[in-house]
Amino acid sequence: MNQFCTAKDTVLSRISAIVDSLMQKEYLFRERLEKNEIMQVFSNSLEKISPEELVFLDDGELTARIDRVMVREAVAGTLNELTPEQMEIFDAAVEGR
Repeated sequence: MNQFCTAKDTVLSRISAIVDSLMQKEYLFRERLEKNEIMQVFSNSLEKISPEELVFLDDGELTARIDRVMVREAVAGTLNELTPEQMEIFDAAVEGR
């Protein structure tokens, strides 16, 4: 169990540094995400996957994975913010009308 905690802490530390970097670079992330909330998403993810799978990823690959999760989290609520007219346009585009 202690080894798991150490690996999880190591991975979360790396993730935290990458999240900081991505938030500095991307306006969308600064505008739509809170660091504590996104770190909770990653912490919860590490309950489902083994941190050891991520420990040996190079920074480029880990950054790409973190970026994908952050993009998904940043745009997840976007549809809820559309006006009825915008939603109609969106639905038409999705249906190919």
